[in-house]
Amino acid sequence: MAIVKGTDQNFSQEISEGLVLVDFWAAWCGPCKMIAPVLEELDADMNGKVKIVKVDVDENQGTASQYGIMSIPTLLLMKDGETVDKVVGFRPKEALAELVNQHA
Repeated sequence: MAIVKGTDQNFSQEISEGLVLVDFWAAWCGPCKMIAPVLEELDADMNGKVKIVKVDVDENQGTASQYGIMSIPTLLLMKDGETVDKVVGFRPKEALAELVNQHA
């Protein structure tokens, strides 16, 4: 499954079903750049168990504000549109995989 670009327009549709890991990020954020390849690997390893949606906070301030995003990267794990877990800052792939598996 490919990583989806989340926008203010499509966000509610993208998170409506199943398990979704949302990455709130910005192009100027160092830790966000570090976590990007980790999310690519996680996406490949999970075999569709979780959908990954990346939301650029500079381009989509409405969604970032709606979810109270203060620091980036912030990762929200959502299940059928509801937030079930939240991680702020860089995490290794193993920690993110464990987070997903707890809610799968």
